[in-house]
Amino acid sequence: MCPPASKWSIGIYTGNSPYDLSPAAEIPNPVLTPDDVTDIPAAFVADPFMLGGHLFFEVMRADEPRGEIGVASTENGVDWNYKQVALREDFHLSYPYVFEWRNTCYMIPETLGANAVCLYEAEDFPLRWSLRARLIEGQCADPSIFRFDDLWWLFFCSTPYRHDTLRLYFAEQLTGPWREHPRSPLISRDMRSARPAGRVLTLNNRLVRFAQDCVPQYGSRVRAFDVLELTTNSYAEVENAASPVLRGTGDGWNSHGMHHLDAQQQKDGSWVACVDGFTE
Repeated sequence: MCPPASKWSIGIYTGNSPYDLSPAAEIPNPVLTPDDVTDIPAAFVADPFMLGGHLFFEVMRADEPRGEIGVASTENGVDWNYKQVALREDFHLSYPYVFEWRNTCYMIPETLGANAVCLYEAEDFPLRWSLRARLIEGQCADPSIFRFDDLWWLFFCSTPYRHDTLRLYFAEQLTGPWREHPRSPLISRDMRSARPAGRVLTLNNRLVRFAQDCVPQYGSRVRAFDVLELTTNSYAEVENAASPVLRGTGDGWNSHGMHHLDAQQQKDGSWVACVDGFTE
C-alpha cells in the first residue's frame, strides 16, 4: 500500500547477495511504469513479486482510490511485458506475495478491506485466482509468509497507517489454524523496522527479514534483519551490517525512496531482485 500522491515505478536490481544490490547495466530501469498498464487507468505500480517468468504488482487505479493486482511476463529477464489485471476485488489490493507449494501457486496480497489475511489459489496461472481461505482476522498490512522448520510463519504490520508494529503468527498447515507467537508483537512503536518490505529469505541456513524504514517519510528505504533464533516460543534478530540495502538515489524514477524488494538467487549463485521506488 503506497500513498496515492507518490509516483511509484518498478525496477530490476542484481548483485552477489541480497545485501548488495544495484541496477543491472543491461536492464533499462524502470522496467514497469503506470504508462505500461493498458487495461485500466493507472496512477502508479509498486510492490513487485516474482514467480517464474512472471511479475505480480500493485496497480493503483487513477480513476478511484483502489489497487488491483497486475501481472507482467518476460522471456529474457530484461524486457517485461504487461499482460493484464490478474486479481481485483471491490476493495483495495496490494503487496501480491506469490509462492508455490506442492505444485500449486498461491498469493497472499494485502487485503485490509477484507479485514483479514486472505489466501488465493491460482485457477489458471498467472491470470486467474480464487479465494481459498481467510487465514487471520484483523488489519494486517503487507503479510509475508515463509516456510521454516516444518511450520508456516507469517509477519505483518498491525498498524497499517502508523507502520510501527510487527506481529508474527505460525501454523502447521497453510490454511491454519494460525496462532500468534508468544513474543508478538515483536516490534512496537518503531517506524524504522516494523513494516515488512518483501519476501522473507533463507540464506546460509538463516532467515532474512526485510523491513520498510518509514522515517522521515513512508517508503524512505529498506533495512535487512538476520533472524538469529525462531521457535514457537522464541525470536531474536539483528540488523545486518549492510543495512539499509535500498534507498532513494536522489535522481530519476527512484529518487525519493525505495520500500520493497523480492530477491531471488539464480542457478549461478547471483541474485536478481524486483524493487520499487518513487519520485515526487
